[in-house]
Amino acid sequence: MKLTADQIFSGGPIVTMDTSQPAAEAVAIRAGKIMAVGPLVEIDKLKTAQTEMVDLAGHTLVPGFIDGHSHFSMATTSANWANLSGAPVGNASDIAGVIAELQAQAELNGIAPGDWLVGFGYDADTLSDGRHMTRDDLDAAFPDNPVIAVHVSFHGAVLNSQAFAAIGYDDTTPTPEGGVIVRREGSNEPLGLVMETAWFPAARALPQPQGDVRFENIKLAQALYARNGVTTAQDGATSMENFSLFKEASQRGDLYIDLVALGNAEELTAFTAEKASYADYDGRLKLGGIKILTDGSPQGKTAFFTEPYLTGGPGGEEGWRGEPTAPPETIEQLLGDVYGAGMRAFVHANADAAVDMVLNAHKKHADKAGDDSRTVIIHSQFIRHDQLEDYARYGMVPSFFSNHAFFWGDVHVKNLGLERAHFLSPMKSASDLGIHFTNHNDYIVTPMDQLLTVWSAVNRVSRSGEVIGPQERITAEQALRAITLDGAWQNHEEDSKGSITPGKLADLVVLDANPLTVDPMAIRDIEVLATYKEGLKIYPR
Repeated sequence: MKLTADQIFSGGPIVTMDTSQPAAEAVAIRAGKIMAVGPLVEIDKLKTAQTEMVDLAGHTLVPGFIDGHSHFSMATTSANWANLSGAPVGNASDIAGVIAELQAQAELNGIAPGDWLVGFGYDADTLSDGRHMTRDDLDAAFPDNPVIAVHVSFHGAVLNSQAFAAIGYDDTTPTPEGGVIVRREGSNEPLGLVMETAWFPAARALPQPQGDVRFENIKLAQALYARNGVTTAQDGATSMENFSLFKEASQRGDLYIDLVALGNAEELTAFTAEKASYADYDGRLKLGGIKILTDGSPQGKTAFFTEPYLTGGPGGEEGWRGEPTAPPETIEQLLGDVYGAGMRAFVHANADAAVDMVLNAHKKHADKAGDDSRTVIIHSQFIRHDQLEDYARYGMVPSFFSNHAFFWGDVHVKNLGLERAHFLSPMKSASDLGIHFTNHNDYIVTPMDQLLTVWSAVNRVSRSGEVIGPQERITAEQALRAITLDGAWQNHEEDSKGSITPGKLADLVVLDANPLTVDPMAIRDIEVLATYKEGLKIYPR
């Protein structure tokens, strides 16, 4: 019996990301998989009266986008949070503007005295005041509510007095190891900003949706990802509580894109018990590995460097290099435990001193990691060339974050100097070493916008227009590969995803222009017109 196609896509450029056939005239789909790719005259032989003919109308077909690193759970919890970001993500340009956004959200939420109020995207570097917001600023506007203004890095926040009282912080609270509590000058009173381990109690206090709204939010989160062409999403730090929620959603049939969860290292034992059931997708949910945190964020000045920041620490500390979130011996033990449990490691490390800790730990426990562990070093922002060489030697996968070049490139030049700042997310150097690398937006830190991510990797242009490391720019094809085929590689899924190749899943995206042929500066303006998951159109629905 002759096999026939359920769908045929033709009528526009088809970028396959398959080096054996980089372009094609048509693609045939059957039972959610790619059946054939090639000339239209050949693909047309597979159609019947029942075949859906999808006319691209001159638009471009590319493989479905694979999220290298984001926080899917944030898209499910932040619906009632204020957007405190500066342009172009939000409208706040000074502290008064931040307060105004919080006040507008408070009115929208209809909060009563004692209710929590949360905002995200707070970034003092985009505000004209030249200082951090304090508890005093927030107290004046919100004397009766605990308020948390989450730092754009999601590694800290500014709290008001009600919020400090709620988490038990006062002038007797010691600064935890690996944390920062900025104090009022001349006293020990917390002034407002807390970072890293000192922020964890506030993070745990963030209000969570309850009841059936949790499942509605999961659907809304998927819609956000699908609208941006993502067919495989990642939750980059999953608590067991959230994993249980995702399991329930998958069992209900609510997941319509693939979701890769990274379990919190603090709950390794509980996640190891889930390994057998979720080593591969079940109901579109997969346990991809375990997330380990080693340092903070460079824009928050808590990433851990071997050389000091040029502008001091977040609280004015001199000679500040940032701090590890845990001592090297703890990271070493934790990585060994993850490997020993037969789990993959996804390690957050932004700066070179943190990467040194990870590499030293990996070298000690490499025998436990397996022959093809593909340990992922999330961000790998400010690393050295010798560390890249170790990545290549040990088959590690850096998941870069080129959006930093635009959002904080100018800040990094000021804080780190030209040499370090311009080696940010060194994709060209990684490519020259034959390293498979991915690229991500770390949503909710920067927008869920895959074309912006491609644009930033190709152009590396800052807010002020400076090119941050011109020698590390890559081609549009390389940048697209980082969110398709190498995204699949990072997840050990290159045999089923990442390119338009016969036998792979029909995860596809229709774009209004071809990112390989438009002016490189126009890539960010390309729109996603349609997203297909295994042949089913999931955007627009």
